[in-house]
Amino acid sequence: MIIIQQTVISDDIADNFFVCNLEACKGACCVEGDLGAPLEEAELRILEQEYPAIEPYLTEAGRAAIREQGLYIKDWEDDYSTTTINDKECAYALYDERGILKCGIEQAYLAGATTFKKPISCHLYPIRITKYEEFDALNYDRWGICNPACSFGGSLGVKVYQFLKEPLIRKYGEAWYGELVKEIEAPTA
Repeated sequence: MIIIQQTVISDDIADNFFVCNLEACKGACCVEGDLGAPLEEAELRILEQEYPAIEPYLTEAGRAAIREQGLYIKDWEDDYSTTTINDKECAYALYDERGILKCGIEQAYLAGATTFKKPISCHLYPIRITKYEEFDALNYDRWGICNPACSFGGSLGVKVYQFLKEPLIRKYGEAWYGELVKEIEAPTA
């Protein structure tokens, strides 16, 4: 376990290999599971403000689900997540020409239509954050659909924390990430 500022980080994040392999999984994380992507409360306001710029990048089925259910949903634990189509596929997801699911929010971002890249929970995957009163717990979420990402990361020699450098900095800042790298890569006695 690694402790940095108000975060407790699982050793799995330092020890395991991971690099998304969309050719193998086809973006299955946008469809599998029992809810959409977890959303932070600040992201709800961002979606409300940015949705008009994001909407053109979504499928008609996604737009219809959002019209019917709203920009996000509140689950049985009072947590927020993205709207889904038929309780499966994220309403913000779309298929590219190769049949790979991509994030419509991110496509709008890449086109310069919005400054919101995508929900931090998606950007940080396979790290899941559990918020406690005094700290955030960062854990590596193992999911069978990501086995190709583990193999790919292993073949490239890229650990979870290295693959997720950009979103970890987005969430906690450069100084925090620098401390994490220093802690993980420090020579052991």
